[in-house]
Amino acid sequence: MTYEQTLAYLFAKLPMYQRIGAVAYKKDLTNTLALCAALGNPQNSFKAVHVAGTNGKGSTSHILSSMYQNNGYKVGLYTSPHLVDFRERIKINGELCSKEFVIQFTATIAPIIEQLKPSFFEITVAMAFSYFAEQKVDIAIIETGLGGRLDSTNIILPLASVITSIGYDHKDMLGDTLELIAGEKAGIIKPNVPVVTGNISERPLQVILAKAKEQEAQHFTYQTHSFISDLKGKHQSWNIGCALQVEAILQAQFPTQAAKTAYALEHVCSISNFEGRWQKLHDSPLVICDVAHNEEGIGLIADEIRNLGLDVYFILGFVSDKELNKIVPLLPPAQSIHLVKPQVIRGMETDVAADSFTSFGILTSQHATLLDAINESLRQISDSDHADSSLLFIGGSNFVVADLLQLKAEHKLPWT
Repeated sequence: MTYEQTLAYLFAKLPMYQRIGAVAYKKDLTNTLALCAALGNPQNSFKAVHVAGTNGKGSTSHILSSMYQNNGYKVGLYTSPHLVDFRERIKINGELCSKEFVIQFTATIAPIIEQLKPSFFEITVAMAFSYFAEQKVDIAIIETGLGGRLDSTNIILPLASVITSIGYDHKDMLGDTLELIAGEKAGIIKPNVPVVTGNISERPLQVILAKAKEQEAQHFTYQTHSFISDLKGKHQSWNIGCALQVEAILQAQFPTQAAKTAYALEHVCSISNFEGRWQKLHDSPLVICDVAHNEEGIGLIADEIRNLGLDVYFILGFVSDKELNKIVPLLPPAQSIHLVKPQVIRGMETDVAADSFTSFGILTSQHATLLDAINESLRQISDSDHADSSLLFIGGSNFVVADLLQLKAEHKLPWT
């Protein structure tokens, strides 16, 4: 099979949470353990850091990858979901895994796929572990997909675990209280393995501390610091603090130099090949996208937007399980709000989203395509004659940002 045929096989054959939601979620580790056993348990062949959290786990994972890579280590990085290219999930030193490996791996395990009927995520986890073992990475940064306790990545025994934040998301699978969600995230804590926590409120933090005590795992909180980074916002400062604490814990095993770490923090996006987090796409007007998609994440991004003091134009799209009655009030006042449907089965129809905004007395416009919404927003900004003091923000969902970056890759954006 070609690479394109291989991806088509995987997408068609395997249930994929990114596209169809909760029905793709497997609430045990049986398949992952069986897959990895058939592959010789590659997860036992490399050292790792395990990262969970409602928000910030992807950023923290890329920060750690950037820090260790710039200090001379060969660093594997597993994250999800991908935005444009499937291979974004599996990287070494910022480079996507090879298409040849994806083809070869899929061909090798095709009989096991037919037998076990694993989820898409279970396959990608096994693929990543095999790649990191084959390539003999010095250390791998492994981000959970959803939750922690029953997440497919939770078969590793890491050098350190990180829980970046606890907020409301995926309540149908993780629980409808912060304490229940914290209990699921705390499931990554292993016996005698140190755990680092980010900016977490008291009640869910107590759940994590109780689990750490049960596992005799030493607890550390994120470091305060004054480093400069290309990842902006107070939430990213917390994520950097988590990464710095991991660096301190592992200093004896993985020595680093302060100057190299400082440079890595200033260039996280370029070193680790990271997109979709407060990413600037254009200067005048300022165009920024971000994948924040839940109550906590959008609240943090809304604060950053307010701090800019610009006239705001929104292009937003959501998936159907989001509670917009809790998200809409978090948004700052805007000149206009343009709604699009993310191009996935789970995408929320624009009229449904519009009703939520209307209930707060906020008018919106609906668009058939993201490009239509962009063109209309730019026309409005141009008519206002205030392009230099305007912000066009595009987000609300990973999938909206994915659609945007696909347009960017195809050079179809109006400013490219």
